[in-house]
Amino acid sequence: MKKLIGYVFLVLSFLVWAVIATLPFMDISASEMATATTVLVISGEVLFLLAIALLGKEAWLKIKAIFISKQ
Repeated sequence: MKKLIGYVFLVLSFLVWAVIATLPFMDISASEMATATTVLVISGEVLFLLAIALLGKEAWLKIKAIFISKQ
């Protein structure tokens, strides 16, 4: 169950970043966009950290290897 919740949090953290990319196309004011971006960045980071904590060291090493190999 712990791993399942970790994977859900991981997917949600990436979805939050996708929502941030769509903010400029929404009909909201600049201050609302700044507030939404701040809230979404913080929540995305928290979800990612929770996912890593729940998935464990092996998952963190796999994720890290994916991004390191792309350089």
